[in-house]
Amino acid sequence: MAPRGLGASPRLMLGAEELAARLAAAVARPPVRVDDRPGPVAAAPSELLTPAAVLVPVVAHPEPTILLTLRGRQLKAHAGQVSFPGGRIEAGDASPTAAALREAEEEIGLARDAVRVIGTLGEHVTGTGYHVTPVVGLVPPPLALRPDPAEVDEVFELPLAVLLEPEAFSWREEVLLGRRRRFCVVRHDRHLIWGATASMLGSLAHALGAPRPV
Repeated sequence: MAPRGLGASPRLMLGAEELAARLAAAVARPPVRVDDRPGPVAAAPSELLTPAAVLVPVVAHPEPTILLTLRGRQLKAHAGQVSFPGGRIEAGDASPTAAALREAEEEIGLARDAVRVIGTLGEHVTGTGYHVTPVVGLVPPPLALRPDPAEVDEVFELPLAVLLEPEAFSWREEVLLGRRRRFCVVRHDRHLIWGATASMLGSLAHALGAPRPV
């Protein structure tokens, strides 16, 4: 699968081992917990949140990319939104990492043994009540994916270099679920990448040395 997303994207050339080293150094930094819940809701007890995990797959092309999915438009939750492969942590999952790998295999057919787990970013609490652990993993090309059509409409790649550009992130304000929300957006020429996914991409970019979106 060739990287898609921006016709004139910036370039970042890294070998697989150099990329792995940079990612390892990034996740080794003190994690920053992000809480996207609005206003008074942010004070709700943590035990009311649903534990979840996502895989942040970094594809080790000569110009590295981030693998993202477009959720099926028929789904009841977050339909048609850009996301990472992932979901709720189930009772049989040994850890958030195990949950993220299981979900990625189920959603897009990414074999667990094809992912070199690097570590985790800071936890994210979403406005919909999920307590998410983002698991960063390195994936070698070529990709042999089998997206589940019941869950995923499309799998696409975003150049990692895009996240390190100052203009990569912006902010919007809209009324969502009866509340005025300010949320992060990542620039892309075909998809709206926003909300928790954009926020996690911002955490990855920040861990790699880019300024945190403000």
